[in-house]
Amino acid sequence: MIVLRSAIMALALFTRIPMPTLAWERSNMRHILVALPFVGVIVAGLLQLWLWLSGLLGFGQALFACGLTLVPVLLTGGIHLDGYCDTVDALSSRGDTEKKLAILKDPHIGAFALIGVAAYLLAYFALACELTPSVTVVGLLGVAAVQSRAVGVFASIAFATARHSDLLSATRQGAGRPAAVVCALWFVAAGAVGFLLEWRIALAAALGALVALVYARVMSRRQFGGMSGDVAGFTIQMCEILALLALVLTEKVVVLL
Repeated sequence: MIVLRSAIMALALFTRIPMPTLAWERSNMRHILVALPFVGVIVAGLLQLWLWLSGLLGFGQALFACGLTLVPVLLTGGIHLDGYCDTVDALSSRGDTEKKLAILKDPHIGAFALIGVAAYLLAYFALACELTPSVTVVGLLGVAAVQSRAVGVFASIAFATARHSDLLSATRQGAGRPAAVVCALWFVAAGAVGFLLEWRIALAAALGALVALVYARVMSRRQFGGMSGDVAGFTIQMCEILALLALVLTEKVVVLL
């Protein structure tokens, strides 16, 4: 029951899916982070649904790519993009650690955050326009949705936490190293599915996600003194776009071969 309650709270926190209201008690929150990669599974299913609908209605490449870009945002309510925006804003401030942490907590959006999210969505859309509308390619994009969340959670649990990171501190309490192992298993399991679909593209996308993990490790320590919920969201978004970039480039190389 504890696992089920944590899963319900994870879906309530990280998606727009209506869920039963549960008390924010430590026992209920124990496995919230571990359940986050399951949101990626839902994203993967919705992307396949969008692929089917696009083929049924004869959508063009631009509209198809727009759906690939917006489906994850609509499902999650942009919660990870919010963390991306806050982190970009803080990094662009060129201030000291305390100023950057204050920007992370500031609910207002800054100019650099707006520029950053616009550039991110434009780049994601442009890359998605290069994808071949197929079950295999969209399936690999779904794999990236799972792996990116597994990487974000792993970083949140395994790396030191920044000061004033109340929500992340609360959700990682009681998780411990077993939760980090579970997230690693999420990553491997999703990667195995990707290898069955197209091993060369899956390998490149996984490497892109790992590059984002290493960057998050170095950047979070130097710029913020550790991980926070916003930096975790930033990490997830970077994993997804790097995996997409790797997918696009590798797909083109595979076709040439």
